Amino acid sequence: MLPAMTEEHLTALLTLAEAKKDDKGFMRAGEGRSFTLYVASGAAGLTVSRIDALKLEKHLLYAQTTRNETFVLALEDVYAGSIEQSSGSGRKAGFVP
Repeated sequence: MLPAMTEEHLTALLTLAEAKKDDKGFMRAGEGRSFTLYVASGAAGLTVSRIDALKLEKHLLYAQTTRNETFVLALEDVYAGSIEQSSGSGRKAGFVP
């Protein structure tokens, strides 16, 4: 069995993504960033990607994606998360005057 994500783990993920709280209580990833959450329950696994906002209410984690989907996950079923930087927001190749 995989270890469950803790609130401390979630806070670290939000901090690294430079997330800010919006008027609905969701923590939105910083400019050009998104989250991916890795979820497992029993023998089933799920990867939720392109998440731009997260909200924790008790033991439920609400994840809103860039595709206007909302997932409701049990925090205990989430075991890892990652942060992606959009490819358009990094340094461009070539010479910079």
